[in-house]
Amino acid sequence: MPISSRAVAAVAAPPAAVRPLAISPTASVTTATASARPAVDQASAARTVQLEELRERHDRECPFCTTSRNHTQTVFGEGNAFADVFFVGEAPGDTEDTTGRPFVGRAGQKLDEMIQAMGLRREDCYIANVLKSRPLDNRTPLPSEVALCGPYLVEQILIVRPKVLVSLGGPATQLLLNVETGITKLRGIWTQWTPPQGSGMAPIPVMPTFHPAYLLRNYTVQTRGEVWSDLKAVIQRIAESSSNASR
Repeated sequence: MPISSRAVAAVAAPPAAVRPLAISPTASVTTATASARPAVDQASAARTVQLEELRERHDRECPFCTTSRNHTQTVFGEGNAFADVFFVGEAPGDTEDTTGRPFVGRAGQKLDEMIQAMGLRREDCYIANVLKSRPLDNRTPLPSEVALCGPYLVEQILIVRPKVLVSLGGPATQLLLNVETGITKLRGIWTQWTPPQGSGMAPIPVMPTFHPAYLLRNYTVQTRGEVWSDLKAVIQRIAESSSNASR
């Protein structure tokens, strides 16, 4: 869903949420025009079906998740199949493993606050992880695990076709950008995700930022300001993309 002009104006001054990153959004999300709405709804419905088919195929075939014994259920992803913003994390944690939903623990609550600070709702976005099942002891995903499960994230992105990808933390950023550089050097710098050859999709801008779990562990004025700066850049980028598309 497009971000409203009020949300764009709001980026000029950090809201109270930048201090605790928890606000009641001052902006609402606009809807498409009445003439465009049926086409959007039809496309969204088709993408929703594609995502569900992909989820079923993943749970049946994923070479990592079908052989791992460290989880109780897979956590495929959720959200708007027509989302402008696609948030990518690294892997489910304990709470996610229990519920089958991404980002619903403490880090998930912080991500919800970040989304609200952008003038959006969680249901306006799409949220998924690189790995669809919980690693042993909640450790960082291994490169071998990412190689096995990561291709399903690529397929999710190809279906949703977001305007911006927001990579949360090092593992997600390294997968999307195919680099080994740490998140502290990458965050806040626009780059792009290159779709697979033959997909017919243009590269998608990527904004790397800190994982909400890192933000909780390092809840300083500096880290909150850096995350808010990254989110403002995302808001502005989507607004510019929407403006160019309407011309």
